[in-house]
Amino acid sequence: MTLSSQGIKRILTGDSALPWLAPLLAMLVVFTIYPLIYNIWLSFHEYAPFRRRLEPVGTDNWQALFSDERFWDSLSVTFTYFGVVLIIQVVLGMAIALLLDSEQKGFGVLRALLTLTLVIPPAITGMMFLLIEDPEFGVLTWLLESLGILDGTQPILATGSTALMGVMLADIWQWTPFMVLIFLAGLRSLPPEPYEAAMLDGASSWQTFRRITLPLMGKVIAVAVLIRGIDLFRIFDYMFVMTSGGPGTSTYTLSLYAWQQTFSFIKWGYGATISLVSLILILVIANLFIWVARVRW
Repeated sequence: MTLSSQGIKRILTGDSALPWLAPLLAMLVVFTIYPLIYNIWLSFHEYAPFRRRLEPVGTDNWQALFSDERFWDSLSVTFTYFGVVLIIQVVLGMAIALLLDSEQKGFGVLRALLTLTLVIPPAITGMMFLLIEDPEFGVLTWLLESLGILDGTQPILATGSTALMGVMLADIWQWTPFMVLIFLAGLRSLPPEPYEAAMLDGASSWQTFRRITLPLMGKVIAVAVLIRGIDLFRIFDYMFVMTSGGPGTSTYTLSLYAWQQTFSFIKWGYGATISLVSLILILVIANLFIWVARVRW
């Protein structure tokens, strides 16, 4: 056995975790740290089409950001989308999880079927709802018109007041099962003793849910909200496929606006600046939520 092979064997069988973490650290550097540093550097530069090169512009991109009305509109749309969809998914997810938390025959199949929406790419889901909400032959449009809720002259995705909600429906349909599965796992792990005591004390179903289930599920709900909230804040697929930000700017989100500036207007530096602002907002909101909810990993 050569010295080199002995050294390799000593490293792999030693107490140090570095050899096993090295591939993960390399991936972290290549796919996370380097792109972040490059994005920061890019935000202080701008692509000059005629010269075909990046040129330093100092803090011009950051200064332009705060006077850009389109940026503030997209930020408002992002927060609206984030808040409304997250609340609906949490409420629906908990309600469906409580209904499916049973050992009766057939409920296992129902729980398994919930995973089907999660394997569909968001772009495909967007195309599905684009057809469902079509003003001429969309089944949802026909149903809302039959109930007198929607005027046939105002298509869902082509009307500023309803376009954002039309996109939200696709997200809610696809990702509410994700919340259901997390809440189901939490419900299955709850101890039975508090429920037995509540039943002996004559507590109602609502009192049991409010005073036992919700407090015990607090950490599970917090983790689910954190994971889903981060994903919602960077939403892009549904807007791009279903509305492209229209009509007007009613469905422009930060991610879509950053993509437009980068790839449509070839403003690489300005697009990088918008994406960095999104990252900063996500980090601040997520850490504030972790502190308030007292989430422990």
